[in-house]
Amino acid sequence: VQLQASGGGLVQTGGSLRLPCVASGFTLVDHATAWFRQVPGKDREWLACRSNSDGETYYYGAAKGRFTMSRDKARTTLYLEMKNLQPEDTATYTCAADRYPDFDCRFHLGQAIDYWGKGTQVTVSS
Repeated sequence: VQLQASGGGLVQTGGSLRLPCVASGFTLVDHATAWFRQVPGKDREWLACRSNSDGETYYYGAAKGRFTMSRDKARTTLYLEMKNLQPEDTATYTCAADRYPDFDCRFHLGQAIDYWGKGTQVTVSS
């Protein structure tokens, strides 16, 4: 059972990327899902979260208006589409999922989460 993010790389300022995160050994059907990023020496920054309780999706901070989280129909792959990337978006991007049926991003994000993905590095050149 694992999550693996990919699709990172070097992109110019103003560019776009679409990051997939593939679930192996389980599907995302009954899971809350989220994306976050991290820079060495800094706290984890949550970007997007989809609640299991009501299906609502929330976006945070730098992700608002620029990033979109989605899932494929088979519910095995989570995506993060990023537009208008800036140098400050340089980070390791990772996905996460949780089985708790009542997982509500407003209350449970940041607490113990079942599955943490392996990240992918995104570097935005100025």
